[in-house]
Amino acid sequence: MKIDIEERVQRAREYFRSGYNCAQSVVLAYCDVFELDPAFAAKLTSAFGGGMGRMREVCGTVSGMAFLAGLISPAVNPSDMEARKRNYALIQELAGEFRQRNGSIVCRELLGLGRTQESPMPSERTAEYYRKRPCAEYVADAARIVGEYLNENK
Repeated sequence: MKIDIEERVQRAREYFRSGYNCAQSVVLAYCDVFELDPAFAAKLTSAFGGGMGRMREVCGTVSGMAFLAGLISPAVNPSDMEARKRNYALIQELAGEFRQRNGSIVCRELLGLGRTQESPMPSERTAEYYRKRPCAEYVADAARIVGEYLNENK
């Protein structure tokens, strides 16, 4: 099945603009492809927004791609070192592509923030928030990278 990449990109942006976090938005854009229940997928990825619980570490979009990599190239059996290697290689490939396009995979670096302690309170999603935050474009980029990978490798 050929993925309509721009449709997935648009879905991811819409999820983000409707209030889902960055990781959720990337994963939700592909739920139908992997036959995932969207509510369950949103629950599983809820902790990864804001660079993991708003700690501004690995960008949630990259965590969302890693979640999808586990579905694309699963490593279920802990003794299957080849499967684990394929899984890790895929995550590194997807994250590397994101880093190449955006300069980093770290939330605070992408947002130009220092190492200050962040409050766990999510930011209000106002017009001003969307105007000054590039997160919707990072979500779109991650959704595009996953789609490109799927079209090239499935």
